Amino acid sequence: MENTLVLIKPDAVQKNIIGKIIKMYEENHLKIENMYMRTLDQDILARHYEEHINRDFYSSLVAFMQESPVVVLNISGEDAVSKVRGINGATNPNKSRPGTIRYIYGESVQRNTVHGSATIEDAKRELSIWF
Repeated sequence: MENTLVLIKPDAVQKNIIGKIIKMYEENHLKIENMYMRTLDQDILARHYEEHINRDFYSSLVAFMQESPVVVLNISGEDAVSKVRGINGATNPNKSRPGTIRYIYGESVQRNTVHGSATIEDAKRELSIWF
């Protein structure tokens, strides 16, 4: 069993599709271990996106992530990291497989409704930040 982090981003919260997204994880035999909603501050965003701090898109990413609260989930299950990434779809919604969260609800590379940890190591690091 693995645990992974999922963030339901501001665009999804604003569209009132939190339940639809969670349902997709649960229908794929994943379990919500812990969940909460919060508004994000600069500190947690800097820790979460530390590898992007010096990139040109960082300030717009932070501004987007602060538009509204996000839903933070600790999800568990067999191969949870890869399973969540498959359910989420490609970062670019235009390149996502039909039926994935980002294909259905995403608008752009930034406004793509969800974040999921990329690797088991990333999941451990990210879960330690958020939980």
